[in-house]
This record gives sequence, C-alpha cells and structure tokens, in this order.
Amino acid sequence: MKNNDTSRRDFLATALLAGVASGCSSNNPFDPGDNKKVPSGEMVKLLSVDGEIIEVDKAFLNPVPEVPTLTNSEERIGIEGKKFVMVIDLSRCKNVGACKVACNHAHHLNPGQNWIKIHAMEDAEHTAPYWQPTTCMHCDEPPCVKVCPVDATFKRKDGIVLIDNERCIGCRFCMAACPYSTRVFNWQEPILEEKIATQHYSCETSVPQKIGTVSKCDFCPDMARKGELPHCVSACPNGVYFFGDMNEDSVTNGAETFRFSDLIKDKAGYRLMEDLGTKPRVYYLPPVNRNFPFESGLEKDTTEKNNSK
Repeated sequence: MKNNDTSRRDFLATALLAGVASGCSSNNPFDPGDNKKVPSGEMVKLLSVDGEIIEVDKAFLNPVPEVPTLTNSEERIGIEGKKFVMVIDLSRCKNVGACKVACNHAHHLNPGQNWIKIHAMEDAEHTAPYWQPTTCMHCDEPPCVKVCPVDATFKRKDGIVLIDNERCIGCRFCMAACPYSTRVFNWQEPILEEKIATQHYSCETSVPQKIGTVSKCDFCPDMARKGELPHCVSACPNGVYFFGDMNEDSVTNGAETFRFSDLIKDKAGYRLMEDLGTKPRVYYLPPVNRNFPFESGLEKDTTEKNNSK
C-alpha cells in the first residue's frame, strides 16, 4: 500500500511526464481502478519537484489533460493583423442545415440549441421567399458589449465578439441588447462527454458550455489560428458562406476565393439593420439568380419545426 508521501510523488512525477505542472489539473492522473491494473514491469525514472529520482511502473501512468496553449488574456486580444469578415450568399441557400449540424457538433451544443438560425424570409407581399442563415454579426459597435456589467462579452482587435463564460453571470442584458436575437441561454446543464466536460475552458472554442451562461456564434477563432475555415463554411455543400480577412481583402468558401471589396460591390452586398449603427461584420448577397427554388427547403424546415414541439 502506498503511503501519502509516495502517492504525492507519483502524482507529481506523472505531471512532469506530461509536461505540465501538477497544479494545472484537478483530475487525478491515475485511474480510479489502479488496483486492477497489472504492472508492466517497465519502470520509468522521473524527477520529482523535490529534486529526487523516483521510479513508477509505466502501467500506472495516465496522461494529464492538455495544457491550454493560449492564456485568457491572449484569447481576449485576438489574432494580430486580422479583421475577420463573413459573406453569406442568399442565392445559394437551400436550407440544407449542414452548417447548423457542424456548428452544433463542434461546440457540443445541447439538442434544440442552434447558434445558426435559418429563417424563411419574404421582403414584401408579392416577392419571392428565400432562406436566410443568421449568425452573430460580430458588430464593430456591438451593443451587447456595452451593456455587459462584468466584461464577459468583449470585442477583439481582429473583429470577433466573444463571450467568456467563466465571467458570465447570466444576467442576459446582452441578449436584450442584441437586435439580431442570435444569442442563446444555457438553461440546462450541458450534456457533455466526460472528456469534454473536464477540459480547460476556452472562450475561443466556447467549450465546454456552462449552465446559466449565454452563448453564441464565435466565428471559430480556434480554426482561424490554424489557417482553417469556420465549421459552418466548410460544412455547407452549396458554398453559401464565405469567410476571410478584410485586411487582405479576400474571402473564400474553400472552393472559391474572391476579393471581398469586389464581391460586395459587384453583387450589391448589404448588412442587416445598418441604420442601427452596429456595423456588422457579416454581409449578405441578395437572393437573385437562385441556385435552388425556395420550395426545395420547405420539407426540412417543416420537419425541424415538428421535432422541436
């Protein structure tokens, strides 16, 4: 039977092996069923924090959760030199919903929660209806940031608006202030795998979700750091979403790349509710010369409404 001193040294040794400090995780690096493990006979020499060489059987070592590569302060600053922007081409949307599925899966949202909403729109009585995907607008003048009493909602230098759920107190002032109704409240404890629930929270991934807090589309900045597109962009089979950097004047859906300025000018791009002065970073291209008739997405829309009842 191990005494307390030996157990402590084994714990610290395991942490050193994983390349992190022992205080970085509240999880025991040893499984609860240690006594059921069969020693391998292969001993590993490790240096304890006391400077002593100790030996631990390799069979009893388990990885410590990964240490976050970015601090909270770095995540709040953003990616240097970038100004992210999204363009949504309404002429291509068929209400497939792949964007919502990919977003929900990547952010481990509870069933029934959607950060992307696809609305059936009709501008006037005798005009044709169309589908309008709606995300957080990541406004340059975000009213949600101005009303947050604890600085949980913040605007980064790269244009992205994020929520720090470790600061969020659930007052929902931001939800009331948002004119686009793109935020959701986590009324219930998120349904998460243990691996996800116990990982270090990051406001760049918005994972793991926390009960009693607000969440929303985050533009997937963790993907942008890797030079990859947001999950909604890469998942859409019809190339509806374009994402890019306004500083580089370029947006792409993965298959096509355009100059952002030319695309907006040539296709008569616009932003929702511009008269409010929020200055959204999401632009829309009007639903002209459509790839699909509106009716082709009605079946899915009806099914989703029935499932939500």
